[in-house]
Amino acid sequence: MTVENNAQTSSVAVNSSVDNVNDVPNHPGELTKRDYYSTYVRSTFLLGSFNFERMQAIGFAVSMIPAIKRFYSKKEDQAAALGRHLEFFNTHPWIASPIIGVTAAMERQKAAGEDIDEAAITNVKVGLMGPLAGVGDPIFWGTARPVLAALGASIALSGNILGPLIFFFGLTIIRMITRWYGFRIGYQKGVEIVSEVGGNTLRRFTQIASIVGLFVMGSLVSKWTTINVPFELSRYQAQDGSEVVTTVQSILDTLLPGMLALGLTFLCMWLLKKKINPIWIIFGMFAVGILGYWAGILAP
Repeated sequence: MTVENNAQTSSVAVNSSVDNVNDVPNHPGELTKRDYYSTYVRSTFLLGSFNFERMQAIGFAVSMIPAIKRFYSKKEDQAAALGRHLEFFNTHPWIASPIIGVTAAMERQKAAGEDIDEAAITNVKVGLMGPLAGVGDPIFWGTARPVLAALGASIALSGNILGPLIFFFGLTIIRMITRWYGFRIGYQKGVEIVSEVGGNTLRRFTQIASIVGLFVMGSLVSKWTTINVPFELSRYQAQDGSEVVTTVQSILDTLLPGMLALGLTFLCMWLLKKKINPIWIIFGMFAVGILGYWAGILAP
């Protein structure tokens, strides 16, 4: 009898302890350095499976795998987390790292049993895509790339190999720093970054980057766009015996150097606003250049 009662008591204790364990919420571990490195490497292939249905969704889901495996121990929970990250996603590829970090922080909160549903995670991702794309495009594509390209091209014109090296390694360093620290900051600050994205500081920073990018592109138009109109208007003999030739180009250079290049830029902008195919604009400039040279109006 004593042995039987002890067995029943032990069985009840075991069942009670199992029930208590099941009642305790999951406590996911923190990301390790290996997880950080793995996420960084995976994020560099964000566009590796780009498609026109869900854009960067596959790359985003693959980048989330280290965090999902760290936070969720059950296979069905991992599958569910990957499934919700296969929805539409598209932003600047470099600036996607902070979004991955914020999403990983929310996944950790959800794994810990906090009141965060799948819709909230999706809404945060969608809410960050547009603003951060608006930050990344003017900063990286509109400012960093043209500035480094202009600097590298100026050096390369003298035959110096440092020109292309400055462009390549400069962009590479910016990309690596943005991806690495973007993910760390996004994960550490979590959902707090959402409120900062809509702040005045970030909007001002974006406006400044846009203005700098437009300034750089304007300077590149003046430097690299050359239109020469050698059409002769007059020819006479000067008092010192030299011959003076007046051309259309000499008059334009006197009034405003680079005026034709600026006018061509504005014309292309106007045509693009009229929904003219850029390919037709390029072919049109080829045709005008060839016919103008044949007629003697334009010159290299």
